[in-house]
Amino acid sequence: MSIDPVMGGGTAERTVQMSRFLTKAGMECTILTIDIGLSQERLESLEGTRIVALPCLHKRFYIPRFTNREIRNLIEEADIIHLMGHWTFINSLVHHFAVPLKKPYVVCPAGALPVFGRSKLLKAVYNRVSGRRMIQGASAHIAVTPDEVSQFQQYGVDPDKVTVIPNGIDDANYQSRDNEGFRSRYGLKDHPFILFLGRLNPIKGPDLLVEAFGCLKTRLQNHHLVLVGPDEGMLPALKEMARAKRIEDRIHFTGYLGGTDKSNACHAADLLVIPSRQEAMSIVVLEAGISGIPVVMTDRCGFHDIEDIEGGYIVPASTEGIKSGLLKMLQDPEKMGQMGRNLKTYVERHFLWDVIVHEYLDLYGRILGKAATVL
Repeated sequence: MSIDPVMGGGTAERTVQMSRFLTKAGMECTILTIDIGLSQERLESLEGTRIVALPCLHKRFYIPRFTNREIRNLIEEADIIHLMGHWTFINSLVHHFAVPLKKPYVVCPAGALPVFGRSKLLKAVYNRVSGRRMIQGASAHIAVTPDEVSQFQQYGVDPDKVTVIPNGIDDANYQSRDNEGFRSRYGLKDHPFILFLGRLNPIKGPDLLVEAFGCLKTRLQNHHLVLVGPDEGMLPALKEMARAKRIEDRIHFTGYLGGTDKSNACHAADLLVIPSRQEAMSIVVLEAGISGIPVVMTDRCGFHDIEDIEGGYIVPASTEGIKSGLLKMLQDPEKMGQMGRNLKTYVERHFLWDVIVHEYLDLYGRILGKAATVL
């Protein structure tokens, strides 16, 4: 529904990176989206990929202005359609035209299938009107982690028909290292710091992290906390929480950072915490891994492998859980450094887009082969 780098979140990043690497692999790729936040920088990063950006009529629900002919023509031109996310008008619109035109389509909700968070009634209506049929009728179902397979089952999809293809990362975007410059910009001096990357939204759990950090303020006297991400309504409450805990001078809210600024933040941090209350597979884990820093993350993020490869700790999605993870991680700096190296090696071997894109190409090839046989 949006490829806005600021507010689009993981779905926007996944769409952009996948499209870039499909194009790089020789595919003709078109992104249908809404024009909100479509910057020149974003357009330049997608050179070679066609972008059709519909004007937005309603920013709250991302309702676009379109003509039936425009959407029909795009679908008729395509060999296969890939629907990103789930709760979007664009997905429902494309599905409405794709079915009578008998175009194969795949769905990749990336954790969006559960009715979670706000607008639960609207989501229930959406599923009743088109959402469930859209999921059930897909030519293929893509989960980003094995944990997501059960979410498809709740929509009546046979788990054996779900393909697991994880999120990926482009290591070229994380080469910038300016530790001194980043620290100077945010007044960190030589203090070690804990990093949060994500929208300031309840689902991402920044309040759990601030609360846990405040409870440990005497045990982590030298550490600072840096929260990187756009505000979605929580910033005033988080600042008030910091004041109440008397840690406001040790917490830094940078707002959205992208490009080299985000790379610098990742490389300068000692560790990254992902306190999410609900997540499919956090792209932020990959950003930490490619930067060589370990992770403390909740058990709601669908990436349990990091404990198996000793790249971080999995904790309950609670203040107490995050407190215990921080203490466990920070008590052994030498082990923490090794965990960062372990995670980096693991990400480089399994999650680079140069590798992941071929899993999509193989899946598309199988679907189109079946379609040709039927015809």
